Amino acid sequence: MKILLTGASGQLGRCFQDRLPEGWQLHAFGSAELDISNKSQVEEIVSSLKPDAIVNAAAYTAVDKAESEPEQAAKVNTQGPQNLALAARAVGAKLVHVSTDYVFDGQGNHPYLETDATNPLGVYGKTKLDGENAALAALPEAAVVRTAWVFSEYGNNFVKTMVKLAESRDALGIVSDQRGCPTYAGDLANALITLLKVEASGGIYHYGGDREVSWFEFADKIFDVAVAEGRLEKKPALTAMTTEQYPTPAKRPAYSVLDGEKIKSLGVALSDWDAALQDIIRKF
Repeated sequence: MKILLTGASGQLGRCFQDRLPEGWQLHAFGSAELDISNKSQVEEIVSSLKPDAIVNAAAYTAVDKAESEPEQAAKVNTQGPQNLALAARAVGAKLVHVSTDYVFDGQGNHPYLETDATNPLGVYGKTKLDGENAALAALPEAAVVRTAWVFSEYGNNFVKTMVKLAESRDALGIVSDQRGCPTYAGDLANALITLLKVEASGGIYHYGGDREVSWFEFADKIFDVAVAEGRLEKKPALTAMTTEQYPTPAKRPAYSVLDGEKIKSLGVALSDWDAALQDIIRKF
């Protein structure tokens, strides 16, 4: 299978490259090599390579910055997926597009189904939702995979930030009233590969961790593992904070647990983030 991968330098892109099945041919592009918001560039590269599938791991992910840069966020998160979907349709390629839990407002109290009503709270979530809709309108056979709380050994993420902060601070305040499921980017990459292998039908799929926690509980677990693995000498004192006590330019969904039963029915295991956490902290 010939794959065109976007967002190659990000967490998911790098994990996808690490797990590429034997015999698959990969053409990986970072934003410097392929600007997905540039329609003519997308058309030229896709028509030249004629991939069997396009995996879109590229996104504008600066959630707070998006509030002051809505046009830039929309170019990457909305126009980009549409360009890729149109180009995929032109050459008969499959498209797997990665989206986010931020399409929901977080007012629910049960894991979100793919069919639940969306209501993004900020620019990032809105542009990602618009991107889903644009991709599926152009190519109904596209698979849109919503995920959340992604971490890995690569790039910047919550796990790395917590370990780094704990090196210089004895105490930390962590938000405790936002709940979700941490997702290891390596597990997400494997899920996308499985969707391609089984030729999953078009539509929306939810993929995340196999256990829900708050940011506070996640941080607590990170520090336990970091101390056990000898990465930190001691655990910082943790104070639970409310979202109101930690204001940010963009509002976050208070509850964004994604129901993964649909994707599990295709033989995809949800992310065992506890096991992944131990593994990547050893790598730090």
